[in-house]
Amino acid sequence: MYDLPPDLDRLRTLETWLTLTLDRVRQQIKDVEQRQQQPEPEPPPAPPRRPRTPDWGITQAGIGTPTTQIHRGDCWAAGKTLQPITTERARAELGDGAKPCDACRPDRPLGMPPPQP
Repeated sequence: MYDLPPDLDRLRTLETWLTLTLDRVRQQIKDVEQRQQQPEPEPPPAPPRRPRTPDWGITQAGIGTPTTQIHRGDCWAAGKTLQPITTERARAELGDGAKPCDACRPDRPLGMPPPQP
């Protein structure tokens, strides 16, 4: 097995080292057992989800928007005032004279005729 030192001084030193090491191992065992007995902390709550991008939106006439406009939901030109609307309402608004956005052209996928100049 292992060759041990032949003299008493080195044997006593080895004994001391082994005793200290055994004490550290036993303390670590106690610490791990205590952690295992404690309930696991709950994970932090998930961040809130972004609202779903609407398929269609409307911007009302006002400052910066001379007429009511219909947009696709992901249109970059819609600004922050885009109000989500249904496909049926988008078609109805376009039929009633709302202007389709020149950037996203919602009239095309909605099957509406192009606006007359």
